[in-house]
Amino acid sequence: MTAVHNFQIPKHLNALSPAEYRGKSREDVRLLVLDRLNGTRFHAHFNQLQDYLMPGDLLVINNSRTIPAVLTGKYKNNTIEVRLSRQVSEQEWDAVILGNTLAIGSTLTFPGDMSAVVISDGSELPLVTLSFSKSGLDLLNHIYRIGLPIHYEYIDYPWPLDTYQTAFASVPGSVEMPSAGRALSWKMLNNLKEQGIDFGFLQLHTGLSYYGENMWPHPEKHPESYCIPLKTAQQIAKTKENGGRVIAVGTTVVRALETAANEDGTVKPQSGLTSLYIKKDYQLTVVDGLLTGFHEPEASHLDLLTAFIEENHLIKAYSNALDQGYLWHEFGDMNLVLNMNGFY
Repeated sequence: MTAVHNFQIPKHLNALSPAEYRGKSREDVRLLVLDRLNGTRFHAHFNQLQDYLMPGDLLVINNSRTIPAVLTGKYKNNTIEVRLSRQVSEQEWDAVILGNTLAIGSTLTFPGDMSAVVISDGSELPLVTLSFSKSGLDLLNHIYRIGLPIHYEYIDYPWPLDTYQTAFASVPGSVEMPSAGRALSWKMLNNLKEQGIDFGFLQLHTGLSYYGENMWPHPEKHPESYCIPLKTAQQIAKTKENGGRVIAVGTTVVRALETAANEDGTVKPQSGLTSLYIKKDYQLTVVDGLLTGFHEPEASHLDLLTAFIEENHLIKAYSNALDQGYLWHEFGDMNLVLNMNGFY
């Protein structure tokens, strides 16, 4: 564990509920702005985001839609909980079976006359690959009927699936919300558009960020599927040509764009899987800035952040965020990391 991972989140800084259930709007969370060059910090609110952007900038947003990825079923006479992680085929998913190690060939049953067989190990332990008795849209519809959204131990209430969706989520496939876009609204995006700040969309379907029992995914063994549309690739090319900045809304967008980028920063429309691990000294080729939440000390997302800003600046910023009472996790506050040259 490097120094940037060496901190603890006090319990009172866990965002336990969505902003809209705290009597606020989604936009009414805090925003910590970091200058990539020197680590200078600005404390603001998310609805002031436009004050830190410039005409010609492009926000690239993940419009993947969260599915209810927690399935409760039976193995023999025992109740088991399955957490889906990644769709492998029309009827196969990598998943974690909580608290159980089941042999290949084991059969699980679920409500609504559906079953699944453990057919192999998954992309990394403790994942296994399940083959379901349903496939395609039939399987997806059944998951929506019987599943619940994933929530971790810092959340003590089962918030509805809608609270785990962004305003523009349209392509089902993420098992956890691409939470960096949660505070954005269509109204806010349209206001940015009027100020010459464009936005575009891609999809990266997020896998599990935590396997349980103090096990965390390794990015190189944790493939995620992505799709970059032609329009978005064209928007990126136009932004670069005109000297604007490409700002990723979320680490998922960084991973997708940097996977798809050529050495000169050109992005072509494409779909595929990415196992890209972005960390310190990685040379970003297309993404100029990042809008993200605050990440757990165990998360590889912090390694990705060190590709944007020097580690000592990030350590000081996170220490400051803890002192200032910023909230963590998917319902928490936001962090913008961007070259602020000329802003002050």
